[in-house]
Amino acid sequence: MKVQIIGVGLIGGSFALDIKSAFSEAEIYGCDANSEHLTKAKALGFIDHQAELENVQQVDVVILAVPVDVAPGVLEKVLDLVNENTLVFDAGSTKEGICKTVTNHPGRRNYLAAHPIAGTEFSGPEAAISNLYRNKTNIICEVEKTAFKLQERALEIFQRLGMRIRYMDPKSHDKHIAYVSHLSHISSFMLGKTVLEKEKNERDIFDLAGSGFASTVRLAKSSPEMWTPIFQQNKENVLETLNEYIANLNRFKDLIEDDDFQGVYREMQRTNHIKSILNGID
Repeated sequence: MKVQIIGVGLIGGSFALDIKSAFSEAEIYGCDANSEHLTKAKALGFIDHQAELENVQQVDVVILAVPVDVAPGVLEKVLDLVNENTLVFDAGSTKEGICKTVTNHPGRRNYLAAHPIAGTEFSGPEAAISNLYRNKTNIICEVEKTAFKLQERALEIFQRLGMRIRYMDPKSHDKHIAYVSHLSHISSFMLGKTVLEKEKNERDIFDLAGSGFASTVRLAKSSPEMWTPIFQQNKENVLETLNEYIANLNRFKDLIEDDDFQGVYREMQRTNHIKSILNGID
């Protein structure tokens, strides 16, 4: 099986590592706008060949792991080039825009819209890790628009990598993911910003910050180059989540200002239910 990965950072590189492990015959071709990333990926050994975009004409599977603002354009070019037996899937965290872009493309049946809910706060080829996708949920959108034989190939890959599959329409995907992923990144970035602005002594932050702060602000280490386009692509849903989040923060602030600490307790107690939902998540 010949696989071409476009974008050899954390997401693409981790796919490469796991596909090489799960499919002994897999041959991995890497393609990236950053030539240094390609050189590093080859040196790290998770791609076998450095390739150009046009090489997609000669492979069985193409994986798009590029920022969501450029993904639709790259996908169109790929679908222009591949043959009818090539599976193409992406891993972007916004789905409505990219699906709309290729709705009427002659090669639409080659494409599977996917979003594996996996990642870390790190980026670049060095961030790639084995088993990133094991026991993670992979959301697939508009599966009925993908050729059945290519669906089967994709599901075999996802199964061997240990993913759970969930099906969802693109609009619902983008709305839900704004709440459970995009908002948490914004919260983390803005918490980090607030602390940096008020705690001028970096040593104080290092010495006084507990594990709670470290875990909450962890996502602020994520790549702005990746997350700015995500917020732009999902602007409407992100704004809705932010308005609701800000309203809840203001409500909590009002309770404290009014010395209503029974109200503060009730707000936190109601939210404790999140424990029972998240206990099953690794």
